[in-house]
Amino acid sequence: MKQYLLYLFLIIATFTACKKEDDPVFPKSPDERLNDTLNKYQQTLTGAPYGWKVLIYPAGIPHSVFSFYCRFNDSNRVAMFSDFDATSSITLKESSYRLKALQQPSLLFDTYSYIHVLSDPDGGVNGGAYGQGLGSDFEFALNGMSGDTVLLTGRFNKSKAYLIKATQQEQQDYYNLKRNRAFENITRFLTYFKRISVGSTQYEIKVNIYAHTITFTWKDANGVLQSVEVGFYYTATGIAFSPAFTDGVNTITGLENIVWNESTQTLKGTDFTIAGFAKPLVIDSTAARRWWQQGLDQEYWISPDGFHDNGVDDAYQITQLPDFYFMGYWPAFSGINGTPDFQGIVTLPPGATQSQLSYGLAFSKPAFAADGRVNFTFLDAYGNLPEDPTPLVSTLRKMTDAAGFYLVQTGPKAYDMVSAKDGKAWISWFR
Repeated sequence: MKQYLLYLFLIIATFTACKKEDDPVFPKSPDERLNDTLNKYQQTLTGAPYGWKVLIYPAGIPHSVFSFYCRFNDSNRVAMFSDFDATSSITLKESSYRLKALQQPSLLFDTYSYIHVLSDPDGGVNGGAYGQGLGSDFEFALNGMSGDTVLLTGRFNKSKAYLIKATQQEQQDYYNLKRNRAFENITRFLTYFKRISVGSTQYEIKVNIYAHTITFTWKDANGVLQSVEVGFYYTATGIAFSPAFTDGVNTITGLENIVWNESTQTLKGTDFTIAGFAKPLVIDSTAARRWWQQGLDQEYWISPDGFHDNGVDDAYQITQLPDFYFMGYWPAFSGINGTPDFQGIVTLPPGATQSQLSYGLAFSKPAFAADGRVNFTFLDAYGNLPEDPTPLVSTLRKMTDAAGFYLVQTGPKAYDMVSAKDGKAWISWFR
């Protein structure tokens, strides 16, 4: 009897195990479940009554953000606006999109659109690096939803993006072409240094209008220099920050009702004023010495277009010199006896395969003042000067201005040298 019961239990156990193995864990196959997910996303995209506000953070530019408005339909077409420039802000453009399973559900913008502009490998299109643009994406993995927001990650560069259901007012603003781009006039300030006053607090700001970033600089209560960079995008009334700027005391989410005043050189709006200044709010007293030493360590600095002065790029027309390639600055240049500093013109004649240092201006080692300024003393000109050396003479006149210059470090290997006389002239050096 015991042997019989043992066999019976074994048969039952075997039958049960086989049944569990044959039963699917889910009622549908993986392909069916994936198709269901894609269908749900399709319904979500096309079902938003007022379309979507889209924010994309290009992976190639930290802190940068661009905004779009998108309306998806069931025929795999998407109509959009973009805040990339003034034209795309008011010109509706239609292209195609697809929802596809690529390891995970993905949203693909598969014909050229405003979203592709950020990724265009032609740096002339978006101001980015040649070969990669702004390092953005136009194919995105769908990472789920949180409330009225769809979360996305770029499939190639891993750019972050968000689709946020637009309100009726936002949709109306887009279609009524209501976009306030007055903030773009920040590029029309004659002075290099700009400050924003919010209540009784002032911050120095440096704006990259093309990358959509703003850097705030200030001294905290302990006198310590602080700096924070945030992204911005255009809205119907001004700009919004993403994320909001905060110094631990004040929080600024954006600038509303912006108006540009050409005569006073100010941008004003709700509770703020931006104005130009001749000197920095916070002087980096060691920047000039760092610039000189770093130039010595890496051999030289490059300036592709000389001085900007009083609102004019290449104000002294240095790029018009014959066969001009770039202007360089060599600290302690070994090519001249006594190793003075040398500001030289590198030329590249048509058909030539190699550039050459042709001529330039020698200076004594700069004098570094305790207040952060640097001054240059001219020694002599070297090389075969061009028939018309006016651009070089004008550059020399500015370099030897008695007021000197402030140096502002803008990157690991980049500095701006700003006239301390009035802040209206500057030259950018980089490697």
